[in-house]
Amino acid sequence: MNRAEKAVELKRRNNCCQTVLLAFADKLPFDENTLRQMGSGFGSGMGCMEATCGALCGACMVAGMLNNTGRPTAMLSRMILSDFQTRCGATICKDLKGISTGKVLCSCDDCVKNAVLAVESVMGI
Repeated sequence: MNRAEKAVELKRRNNCCQTVLLAFADKLPFDENTLRQMGSGFGSGMGCMEATCGALCGACMVAGMLNNTGRPTAMLSRMILSDFQTRCGATICKDLKGISTGKVLCSCDDCVKNAVLAVESVMGI
């Protein structure tokens, strides 16, 4: 099972941010409980406010923890955001879920999968 598939499985028991963090647990300097705690406030669009997708927040956190490129993490986060937006159609939870429009752009399962794929693509892992 690849990392993106693992993320979809992890989503059954965790919020979107936690799921992305846990998908990279083997590469991060924290145990799974700490990763869950770190991502606990980013579910349902950061603080349950339907804002920035939690999976995308988790992806940027992973980039920060893995960044040894010499480039600012903000630049890598911008690249992850762009990749995610291309794959999913938006970066805001309520837009992705179609809360205002009734049209789902990307399911939560696909958001976590695409967030993992964006990190892998941008970070070269």
